[in-house]
Amino acid sequence: MPTLTTRSKPLAITCGEPAGIGPDILLQLAQQNRQQGWVAVTSAELLQQRAAQLQLPIQLHPWQTGQDSYCAAGQLSVLDIPLSSPVQAGLLNPANAQAVLQTLDTAIDGCLAGDFAAMVTAPVHKGVINEAGIAFSGHTEYLQERCGVERVVMMLACPGLKVALVTTHLPLRQVADAITPARISQVSRILQQDLQRWFGLPAPRILVAGLNPHAGEGGHLGREELDIIIPTLEQLRDEGLNLIGPLPADTLFTPKYLQNADAVLAMYHDQGLPVLKHLGFGNAVNITLGLPIIRTSVDHGTALDLAATGQADSGSLRTALAYAAEMAAMNDSI
Repeated sequence: MPTLTTRSKPLAITCGEPAGIGPDILLQLAQQNRQQGWVAVTSAELLQQRAAQLQLPIQLHPWQTGQDSYCAAGQLSVLDIPLSSPVQAGLLNPANAQAVLQTLDTAIDGCLAGDFAAMVTAPVHKGVINEAGIAFSGHTEYLQERCGVERVVMMLACPGLKVALVTTHLPLRQVADAITPARISQVSRILQQDLQRWFGLPAPRILVAGLNPHAGEGGHLGREELDIIIPTLEQLRDEGLNLIGPLPADTLFTPKYLQNADAVLAMYHDQGLPVLKHLGFGNAVNITLGLPIIRTSVDHGTALDLAATGQADSGSLRTALAYAAEMAAMNDSI
């Protein structure tokens, strides 16, 4: 008999864009034995088709709530979400956009109901979902709306560095206007609470980047630090948060500062993430904080040109699965 998981709650894995590398990297990792049970929330037909193209042996087992999930090499439990149209690797098809969102809804609902310990997401293609007439700006915002929370925080992590963002997918022209006391306060509190909850850090030390070059240089290069960021950080410190900054972003990411830090809070997407991805690309993970559930994801896109070629790197999905399992174990210990 194939080995089944010893844990009652498996990880739910969504494969994202069916024409991309999501199915590939899941099938690659499913060739290995694992301690944690997985449930692939996707089309069983898609997995069988892609496994044949990649010449990877796989046995798929239908999964229902309450069942054990398979975790032996070459075995995979599947919660089948049929697609509307056949898939050609590398070729986007808006007809399947609704099924992609259904995989997310199913995984979210399963996590909220306690059927899954966490959800792990492979990359979706925002453009093709919008082409299908469905407004979609990304996993993070979708999870926020579906879980009914006011604010979520995007944090990427790799060995030696965690970077959270005050703003995420905004045009650069809009960033300064979005840096408000309320937003900084909400994001900082969520970051503090979830570093404690999911990572077991009782008093996390968080470095905060300034918005402007040289953190504003005393107001000569912008007043956001003086008027907004510094007063807000002072108030948060009075609440007990261990926030250091605002620090110039061009020197914050150096050993002098990072060696004693648990996380960095960057003001916008391309301020913090290029550094983290340079350090850990392929072994980094995207974590959504502020949710009532655990969600981790890969740090890369759909890589349509690599789909079904056998050349996709599964390192980031492996890392996302490991983080999800560790966070779930931390949650169980509380």
